[in-house]
Amino acid sequence: MNIDEFWTVIETARTDAASASGDPGQAFASALVERLAATSKQTILEYQQCFDQLHGAIYRWDVWTAGYLIGGGCSDDAFMDFRAGLIAQGREWYDRAATAPDVLAQHPDVIAAAAECSDEALFNETVNYAASHAYERLNGDEDDCTFYDDYDQFRGPRTDREPADMGESFDFDDASEMHARLPRLARLLLDHGDD
Repeated sequence: MNIDEFWTVIETARTDAASASGDPGQAFASALVERLAATSKQTILEYQQCFDQLHGAIYRWDVWTAGYLIGGGCSDDAFMDFRAGLIAQGREWYDRAATAPDVLAQHPDVIAAAAECSDEALFNETVNYAASHAYERLNGDEDDCTFYDDYDQFRGPRTDREPADMGESFDFDDASEMHARLPRLARLLLDHGDD
């Protein structure tokens, strides 16, 4: 699976989820698992490799800042879910956010969440585990734990043990820093209700 095929899987799952009722994030995750489970073990492992690359590429302070503003805080685990949620938004939003995270102030879900004083827009924990759930389903055993062993063997020895260059760190609780670094998100989420 190449990166274009990866994004096709994501977009197809988004289309499938659009007609589902209930929580949109959960509907997407379920549709993604269904799509992956209809392929092969090899394809699922290749999907996970692409997912990990994209997930790691946005492991940066500026993206974390966006998650912190949108989520009203953002722990390590929540940042994993935020990055998975960005991938779930599809290639266009992912690329835009990877280039300039402040663009997320224009995302309809973020705008709606700000209006409702909600802090759940774009976070999607289940997407992190879609490949393992699909692999388990393909094996016919929901308690099967072979995915991670098989994935480790598929990917081979890890050579990326060096910490990622996350860019410049700063105090997330400093409103003036937030306004300087992500002005549109800060205006939308920090100044909400100040009018």
